[in-house]
Amino acid sequence: MNVSGKGTTSSVSHFILMGFPSSPERQLLYFGLFSVTYILTLMGNAAIACAVLWDRRLHTPMYIFLGNFSLLEICYVTTSVPNMLANFLSTTKSISFVSCFAQFYFFFSFGCDEGFYLCIMAFDRYLAICRPLHYPRIMTKQLYTGLVIFGWSCGFILFLSPVVLISQLPYCGPNIINHFMCDPVPLMMLSCSEDKTTQSIYSTFNTVFMIGTFLFVICSYALVILSVLRMPSAASKRKAFSTCASHLAVVILFFGSVMVMYVSPGSGHPVEVQKIVTLFYSVITPLCNPLIYSLRNKEMKAALRKVFGTEITVHKA
Repeated sequence: MNVSGKGTTSSVSHFILMGFPSSPERQLLYFGLFSVTYILTLMGNAAIACAVLWDRRLHTPMYIFLGNFSLLEICYVTTSVPNMLANFLSTTKSISFVSCFAQFYFFFSFGCDEGFYLCIMAFDRYLAICRPLHYPRIMTKQLYTGLVIFGWSCGFILFLSPVVLISQLPYCGPNIINHFMCDPVPLMMLSCSEDKTTQSIYSTFNTVFMIGTFLFVICSYALVILSVLRMPSAASKRKAFSTCASHLAVVILFFGSVMVMYVSPGSGHPVEVQKIVTLFYSVITPLCNPLIYSLRNKEMKAALRKVFGTEITVHKA
């Protein structure tokens, strides 16, 4: 199979994902560990999405955004983890050229959408806390429906160009990727020719997206915190800080690890560090997010108890 790119014929028809080289016994251990992590991630995020769907008390913009964010997490983690689990049991660890770039596209598109959703959620909290009297008039059903659609679609539109550019690079071999997924940095390193233009466009895209969304979120929450500090009621302060703390924890987990890897691609991160950081934001963060949001939110905990049928109702005789 030949794949054409930029006028050059690429002889590579598939790639080998090395993953985490180790003994067969350790590969089985990894398989068991990450299988449990994946199942818990699916269960945790699905529980939040179901709670938002079934509990009418959570049919507010904040929880609608949170429910969609949880669905995004499920899609995000599913683009990479099942293939990683299959490779733990495989001897070939092969992935086709098309499948590799499809994984690349969907993984980073969903990741990009998560960044936009964190911005949307920060904007919603800013309006609710800093502009409470204007909130119902501004955050209408039409607006939050539009924001939900924007959050799901924007990443797929924006990430199409970087994926097409990198897929069009000539790949003549070798085809071994020292990673557990089709990451753009090792893919560009495997190209037969060093395309500075593609690397520059990709790096600029990541920098603008990461810095832009991160600054938007931080500025939004800075204004929220200033507004909370001016609240006269201690109870109102505690409630607002509790909500913001959970959002900020997710923001730090997401942006902190992603910026290390993708704001400056090719900056000389050791291969093992790349794998660990990628593992953190692609596997660990989606597992932690449901815990962060549910443990610090009374309404969500009550809804989850209702969903799982554990809510106790006291009947008076």
